Amino acid sequence: MDRIKELFRSSPDYEPIPRGGERERDRDEEIVHNVPEDDEVAAPFSWIEYGIFLLLGIAMLWAWNMFLAAAPYFQHRFRASEWILNHFQAAEVSVSTVTNLTSMIALTKLQKGASYPRRITASLLINTVVFGVLSLSTLVPTPARVYFGFLLVAIFTASFSTGLIQNGLFSFASGFGRSEYTQAIMTGQAVAGVLPPLAQIISVVAVPAKKPGDADSADESPTSALVYFLTATAISVIALLAFFYLLKKESQARALSSASKSTANESSEGDILTGNARAAGSTENLEPPERPEVSLTTLFKKLPFLAAAVFVCFAVTMVFPVFTASILSVRGIDSAVFIPTAFLLWNIGDLLGRLATLWKRVSLAHYPFALFCLAMARLLFIPLYFLCNIKGKGAIVNSDVFYLVIVQFLFGLTNGYLGSECMMGSGDWVAPEEREAAGGFMGLMLVSGLTVGSLLSFLLGDV
Repeated sequence: MDRIKELFRSSPDYEPIPRGGERERDRDEEIVHNVPEDDEVAAPFSWIEYGIFLLLGIAMLWAWNMFLAAAPYFQHRFRASEWILNHFQAAEVSVSTVTNLTSMIALTKLQKGASYPRRITASLLINTVVFGVLSLSTLVPTPARVYFGFLLVAIFTASFSTGLIQNGLFSFASGFGRSEYTQAIMTGQAVAGVLPPLAQIISVVAVPAKKPGDADSADESPTSALVYFLTATAISVIALLAFFYLLKKESQARALSSASKSTANESSEGDILTGNARAAGSTENLEPPERPEVSLTTLFKKLPFLAAAVFVCFAVTMVFPVFTASILSVRGIDSAVFIPTAFLLWNIGDLLGRLATLWKRVSLAHYPFALFCLAMARLLFIPLYFLCNIKGKGAIVNSDVFYLVIVQFLFGLTNGYLGSECMMGSGDWVAPEEREAAGGFMGLMLVSGLTVGSLLSFLLGDV
């Protein structure tokens, strides 16, 4: 890792902005002297806050993972319509990605007067309602076409909700000036990816299907879908309560900081009247300043390689669901267990990659060009998939270990590491007042990569 850092040390034409003392700003080639220390020093780290951001990260992707986990139930529900049965998953992906990307673009542009806590709160409330209604829907028999329309509306609403929390949460976390909190969000997303396939494996092993298409099988029964949707509802409610606690804690910290500043201003003056006048003046300054609007072009100029790296990273990543769903064991392991296991190993690698970013020795956040090069290098995983047993046609490398460990696990590991490094590093390359906008912009680039990757993955549908 040290050799990689040395190789790319002089490559970028720009440098991260120091967090303290005198700093140089690239915009308009201005040099700003004597920056107030309070604006530059990051807030103290808190494991409680880290845990809350981790939980919010889980809530961010839990909804979508529950839709994926409930796919066998939807297949059973749509069995009466062959067209819907063959196309509902593509419709889910299309509605979800387009809605998510569109909402992210609109929300990223709406920076002026934006309340990121309100966006996060609204998202969690919407998810609670959507999955509460979905839970009730498992108890009501309806025609396939009616339920298909209802499902698309639910996915549209949940995807808009995901856009709200993606934009709001990354922006809100960036405002703390602690890259660890952004890492907590990314780790929470990975945890949300690990649990559903694990639950699916356990359900298949514990309650094997009686016969194909049997409504009483573990995956297809309304009870399993009801559990999935109720779990998503509970996660949203718990995350909302935790977020309210975080907001209260932050408000109390700001009030205490404001009181300390006022006291310091008063005691520093020999004249009490002058001190009171200064305190009165500083009270006005304690009001939250109007958030500056930063154009997407400006943010891209400051974060070119990080933005490109996170886009490429997640665009390439979207090939893995196509291959994972079609690659079978060369040892004859039941696909009902083998495929969820492959998903699980990818997600475990993704989780470990995100956790690895807490180790500063392996961090490349200050080497954006290196991250971009590594993101491009992940394209090499695509030909590795073609060496495996796709749709039972035979494998060039006749080994499940090669597929599960070398391909799946390492592909997930690189995704988690690169994605987290890019998102965590963005705050170091912009001015403090631009960190929230930068967090929203990087979230937009992440979602754009997922959308482009999911659309391009349709080209692999015939593999």
